Amino acid sequence: MPKYYITTPIYYINDVPHIGHAYTTCAADVMARFKRMCGFDVFFLTGVDEHGQKAEKAATEQGIHPKELADNMVGKFTELWKLLNITNTDFIRTTDERHRKAVQYLFNKI
Repeated sequence: MPKYYITTPIYYINDVPHIGHAYTTCAADVMARFKRMCGFDVFFLTGVDEHGQKAEKAATEQGIHPKELADNMVGKFTELWKLLNITNTDFIRTTDERHRKAVQYLFNKI
């Protein structure tokens, strides 16, 4: 079975998901479903970027720790994907240990 990999951008968590997030993820989901129908072994990744000034600023404005903001927003993204019946294989957070290890590995290879 041929493999097919598709991903969305990893979305910033400084605010709630909006129509652009939904549009992009639905478009990727359509392609993932189509490729599955064509017999491909599909890996469909989406996720969030929990680092950066935007996240820090949003957390500060809300009077909470950036990790708390990230946890709250991740729930909103995953709830939306469930509501839209998105068929992603995996959901990555840039604060995940597996993400950290992969980034370190790639930087060390460079």
